[in-house]
Amino acid sequence: MGGLAAAVALTRQGWTVTVLERAAALENVGAGLAVAPNGLRALDVLGLGERVRAQAALQGTAGIQRPDGRWISRTDASAAETRFGLPTIVIHRATLIQLLSEAAVSGGVTLRLNTPVEDAEVPGDLVVAADGLHSAVRRKLFPSAPGPTYTGMTSWRFIVPRPAGELEMSETWGDGAVVGVVNLGDDRVYCYATAPAPPGERADDERAELLRWFGGWHEPIPSLMSAATEIIRTDIRCLDTPLPAFHKGRVALLGDAAHAMTPNLGQGACQALEDAVVLAAHAGDLAAYSDQRAPRTADVAAASRRVGRLAGLRGPAASLRNAGMAVAGKLGPNLVLRQMDPVFSWRPPPAR
Repeated sequence: MGGLAAAVALTRQGWTVTVLERAAALENVGAGLAVAPNGLRALDVLGLGERVRAQAALQGTAGIQRPDGRWISRTDASAAETRFGLPTIVIHRATLIQLLSEAAVSGGVTLRLNTPVEDAEVPGDLVVAADGLHSAVRRKLFPSAPGPTYTGMTSWRFIVPRPAGELEMSETWGDGAVVGVVNLGDDRVYCYATAPAPPGERADDERAELLRWFGGWHEPIPSLMSAATEIIRTDIRCLDTPLPAFHKGRVALLGDAAHAMTPNLGQGACQALEDAVVLAAHAGDLAAYSDQRAPRTADVAAASRRVGRLAGLRGPAASLRNAGMAVAGKLGPNLVLRQMDPVFSWRPPPAR
């Protein structure tokens, strides 16, 4: 995703771009993701903001619940949109990739699929490496930098038909485990769950494993999980130690290759979109790109990690967490939303 976004951003700045993609096709894979106001501002720069806004915006109330269904805190989506000037949009990952690829090709980008890159010579003035969490380019540029760290949490993601009746967006925080439920822009629901597990552990039946963890939680969680047919399970890893820079010479890192973070703030895709816009604005001066993006993404990644640790509390600590969040929620939505100001209030560089 970050690579396609960078391709679109660079072509809009007059660059001639070739994308080398390992996959044989841009397949319809993945699940849902939230594009927060900062991500929408980046998409506006790419000329895709309105098309993404045509997807479903969060509506009604959203918040955090206990496994028995009682609300810990609630926030109205309209209050968030008023505060940040833009809504949060929920979109299928494959839909966003399709929009980006269409914009790239229509803008003149050469897209070479089924082209794995190991050691090669390609003429060009700039190389952008968006090769993900296990980036080979990152290892070559910064061989002494620590690699991805396992957080101790595994995740499940799936999409199911939307059940009848009202369905509020929520996260449910239990004893070290989390479930999220989000409406997509059609008759489907995106669900995700996280729980502690040894790295690499897999179940013969992941739906049964989900129900083992969450079958006793409030509805509609068990019903949604029972309806799941295709479940993606991924161990959660991140780059806990920020890189010293996001470039070396004329090679720039972008997205998870530069700053893989936990999903707790839903900012992985948004930060990659920000990267793309800032990189295009400073493609002639990669030091400026690093100077802007490295501190920004380090702060967002650290905040996401803190939320993950908070959500992962167990026993008496979880009870204290819930009580504190309930008190904060009763003091008004702005107190809760204010914590997201540094993340959601980002603005792209001025147009040149």
